[in-house]
Amino acid sequence: MRRAIITAVALAAVTAAVAVPAQAVPASPQSTGQAAQYVVLYKEGASLEKARAAVKAAGGTIVKENTAVGVATVESTNTQFVANAGRQGSLDGAATNRTIGQAPRTGKGAEKRAAVEKAGREVARVAAKAAKKKGAEPLADLQWDMKQIHATEQGSYKKQPGKKEVLVGVLDTGIEAAHPDIAPNFNKKLSRNFTTDIPFDANGDEIDGPCEYVTCVDPATEDDNDHGTHVASTIASPRNGLGMAGVAPKVSLVNLRAGQDSGYFFLQPSIDALTYAGDHGIDVVNMSYYIDPWLFNCVDNPADSAADRAEQRTIINATQRALTYARSHGVTLIAAAGNEAADYTKTFIDSTSPDFASEPDEAPYTRTVPPSCISMPSEGKGVIPVSSTGISTRKSYYSSFGNGYVAVAAPGGDTYDTPDGKANVNRGIWAAYPERLARERGELNPDGTPKSAAIIRDCAGGKCAYYQSIQGTSMASPHAVGVAALIISKYGKKDKVHGGLTLDPRVTEAYLRSTATEHACPSGGSYTYVRYVLQPDGTYLKVVATHKCEGGKSNNGFYGSGIVDALSAVK
Repeated sequence: MRRAIITAVALAAVTAAVAVPAQAVPASPQSTGQAAQYVVLYKEGASLEKARAAVKAAGGTIVKENTAVGVATVESTNTQFVANAGRQGSLDGAATNRTIGQAPRTGKGAEKRAAVEKAGREVARVAAKAAKKKGAEPLADLQWDMKQIHATEQGSYKKQPGKKEVLVGVLDTGIEAAHPDIAPNFNKKLSRNFTTDIPFDANGDEIDGPCEYVTCVDPATEDDNDHGTHVASTIASPRNGLGMAGVAPKVSLVNLRAGQDSGYFFLQPSIDALTYAGDHGIDVVNMSYYIDPWLFNCVDNPADSAADRAEQRTIINATQRALTYARSHGVTLIAAAGNEAADYTKTFIDSTSPDFASEPDEAPYTRTVPPSCISMPSEGKGVIPVSSTGISTRKSYYSSFGNGYVAVAAPGGDTYDTPDGKANVNRGIWAAYPERLARERGELNPDGTPKSAAIIRDCAGGKCAYYQSIQGTSMASPHAVGVAALIISKYGKKDKVHGGLTLDPRVTEAYLRSTATEHACPSGGSYTYVRYVLQPDGTYLKVVATHKCEGGKSNNGFYGSGIVDALSAVK
């Protein structure tokens, strides 16, 4: 998750439909002259003709329509559009999508805002050097994560490295297609960007920053954040004698960009990416994020206004339609479990939502969230949520959990999983980092060497590539996705509609769960994390937290069915 990077927390913006009887008299139009954009959910069973007429009656103009799941992007200058849409019998709700009309700054190469990680990305600055071994990629010694799941030259790579015909969709901030350790497996033809850059939010705060293109739409070959590139690298960096390899080094990567440059993930791009995946033969998708602006979506929380409840209901229903559509069309859905260190099956106190201002003066507030509230897409029906492990196989200190919530676990990094409880960058997950971003952010010396120990460069055959260490359930999910891709490579059948291979998502999930390495809860049922966090003055702050694990060895709240295993999955 963006939050999934720990890091993290979240991503998508929307704002509110008010449920009003269909026969109610619409409010009088109140035009501001400034267009705003909305996501509208059509009522199930309503004809397109009636739904379109309802949008018009509410004061909106359809800009784009996703008929597969009954969702439309709508523009309106009517400040009462959301309320009016809620009165229409052929509409199920509406939510604010984003502001419109910000002037772009033309010309490629314009400065972009560095990625924003709401929960804070914790990257320790500790030097690391990798020994080069015969038969292994140059930086393989840094990849404790691949060793943990047996995705190595002596493990799954020997049995099944994956097949090009298997298509892995990365719903994220984009993929830097030019990265030397991604380019060989990047499918440019199928890749799409479903987002539009958002310079500022409704409060005037910078979000993505000035657009680099007149259209504010970046090419599907770029990642102006770095999160999506890291995820893609973990899944399928090739074995090419440069840097490191992914879990499934021969499968194809498809960029289905649903995240903003800033790391927010909004409703409409997520829906469009999922339905596109279903329509174009994508076999498995990675979703390391939650849909903003609500970490948890509640339909009846007394702390929320009627408008906010309606908005959250729209997010749940619209997202689930898209998830169901994708899965019914052969897409295995895998998501990061979250970085809140929260038990999703218990009551939670959330102070982060709404995390995006789609209306002036909108800000997060504290509310009690019961288990009935849903984080999307990870808690959607048909989705496989993945928790994170550290190098010792303990559940990572930041990883959310829950018996009946977590399906499987995978390496996501834990820089504090060390003998002394002090951070070590090598306990994070190393994966590809765009050189372009490293230069824009001033992280490289004039000769190209990294200034930070959290970044490594490797050169071979006249090419150099960069890698960074980060941690989060965002990093755990792609390990599970890579294993799923191997399962489809081995057991998939010919896809008669799209070509390539296909495998029923239910079968893929069954293999993923049944071949995972069972891991019991800690002795006594809980684990106490002791971390020594380095402060600016050079001292260490001791942080202690205890997490309770429920369930048995074969299925529990920390590990689900177990830690995914690439070798077992293909044997």
